This record gives sequence, C-alpha cells and structure tokens, in this order.
Amino acid sequence: MTTTSNRTTVDALLDRHGRTFASAAGIRLARNTPAPLFQTLYLSLLISARISTDIAIAATRALRDAGWTTPAKLLDSTWRERTDVLNGSGYARYDESTARYLERTTDLLVDRYDGDLRNLRDEADRNPDAEHRLLTDFTGIGDLGAHVFLREVQIVWDELVPYVDDRTLDTATELSLPGTPDGLRGTVPDTETFARLVAALVRCGMAGDQDEIREVAESS
Repeated sequence: MTTTSNRTTVDALLDRHGRTFASAAGIRLARNTPAPLFQTLYLSLLISARISTDIAIAATRALRDAGWTTPAKLLDSTWRERTDVLNGSGYARYDESTARYLERTTDLLVDRYDGDLRNLRDEADRNPDAEHRLLTDFTGIGDLGAHVFLREVQIVWDELVPYVDDRTLDTATELSLPGTPDGLRGTVPDTETFARLVAALVRCGMAGDQDEIREVAESS
C-alpha cells in the first residue's frame, strides 16, 4: 500500500534524481534490441571502474558518438582510438585498461552469444540469478556491473521485476520507504517508473542527500 508519506518521498526522489543511467547516456533500451543492450553492457562496465558515475555516463555517450554502437563496430576500432576517446572523457587513470576490457567483453559477447545479449537471457532460462552469474563472466564486469545492467534492463526483461540490490534498499529504508523489492515496487504504478525510482535511490545514496529529500517530501 502506498501511503501519502511514501508518495511525497517518491515524488521528491523522482524530481531530483529520477533518470535511469541508460537514459542519461542516450540509450533507448525500450526497444530491447541488440544494440541498446550492448551499449548498456559497456555502460555497466564503465560504471564498474573506480570513477564517478557522471564520467562513466559521459564516456558511454562518447563511445556512442564515435559510432561504436554495436559489437561489430566496436571491434572495428583500435585500442588507441578507444583509449583516446576514454581519456577525453575523463578516464585518465583507467583509459588503457578499460579500452582492453571493452574489446575482451565484446569478443566474448560475439563468441558466446552471437553479439546479442538476449541469447544470454535465453541461456539463463530467464532466471535473474543465472543472468547475474553469466554477466560476471565478461571482463571488467563484477557484481556491481551486473547489478547495474540488470537494474537498467528490467524495463524490458520482465523476469527481473522488481530488481533492486540490497545497498539501494538500505537507502530506501533510510527514507522510510519499504525495504523489500516488492514493497518498493508497490509505491509506483509501472515498471518504467520503478526503474527510475531505483536509479533515483542509487543516485541519492551516492550523493548522500537523504536529509534534503526528506525536507522536500515533508514540505510537500
């Protein structure tokens, strides 16, 4: 059940932080086609580096602007070209290693899944735990990267809903929102809004602005 308090807190979160990371990077995930799924995979890889999320999103945009929107196009690029784009996006300390990770991850995607992450979904029998495990086989994507990917693609992979990691649930409870995936899902009307809410909670946790969110909610 959604209480008035929950609604005002959710509204405050969505107003301040309610944009998914894929959307911020310009990725049109709603089509559930190979190219946007691939771009979300390398977004997840970039976010996994010890660097700010804003830089990771900017780097994802830069890779897309360079034309590397599909596995074939990325593999047609050189290590130096990828390094230069990443360096220009703020990956001064991680540009060289990340450029290698991108190639290795794309190679695995092509070799094992024919370049289509929907085939990974099928191999996992649409089981979220299996999907998470298979994602961590990609170079540069550990638990964090797998969480990012699955959190974002739940708008098109319905077996994931409601997908939210424990750390994000902790932020929800700090804001007096439900501390379970199903409870949190019940505070919003649809999956797309839920994905935005989860992203908002992630951003809130990173920014540490829970007190400000509470103040806005209480004044509404």
